[in-house]
Amino acid sequence: MTTAEKQNLVYFVSGKMYINLTNLCTCKCVFCIRDLNATVEGVDMHLDNLKADADEVIKYINELSDKIGSEVVFCGYGEPMIELESLEKVAKYVKENYPNVKIRVNTNGHANLIYKRDVLPELVGLVDTFSVSLNAENADLYKKITQCCYDADIAYQGMKDFIKESVKLGFNTYATVVDGFDGAKVDVKMCEKIAVELGANFRVREYLNEGYS
Repeated sequence: MTTAEKQNLVYFVSGKMYINLTNLCTCKCVFCIRDLNATVEGVDMHLDNLKADADEVIKYINELSDKIGSEVVFCGYGEPMIELESLEKVAKYVKENYPNVKIRVNTNGHANLIYKRDVLPELVGLVDTFSVSLNAENADLYKKITQCCYDADIAYQGMKDFIKESVKLGFNTYATVVDGFDGAKVDVKMCEKIAVELGANFRVREYLNEGYS
């Protein structure tokens, strides 16, 4: 095992390189593997300082460059957009040094609520794809599933606005739901309808206790 893998800032799922920027999140989803499983693919994802240092991440990306593949995914035990500055720095480095590699961010779509501004324009050219957790067909169920720190209506609308703006700016945008977790039953067809209305692609993520692709 390399130093990078021991540091759990860079890990691999299904042959793709993932970046674990932070353990902080605005949600505490009922199906989140952070609270259900100690590891992802055998790697302990808990960060000592709850967040990563961008320069360390870049160092480990270079160390593992032979395994970088075609896509780098920002996704770990927290919401990667909380560490926006680090995300931008790492994404910029990847784009400049590995120009054929696509960049995806798996997010809960709360970034604009967190920063109280639209952060998406500054990510144009750095991020190719956003995979946004739609999670539910209405605000009340969304709140029940995500247990987020915002009021139900504010959080749900903020997430949908993020999806809509992402589509508008030309990002490859997916709205996703988790299926197969007993404590979070959603109307998949209705969620798909919402995703289409927002202009996004729709993806059903099967619940897995060792992470998502």
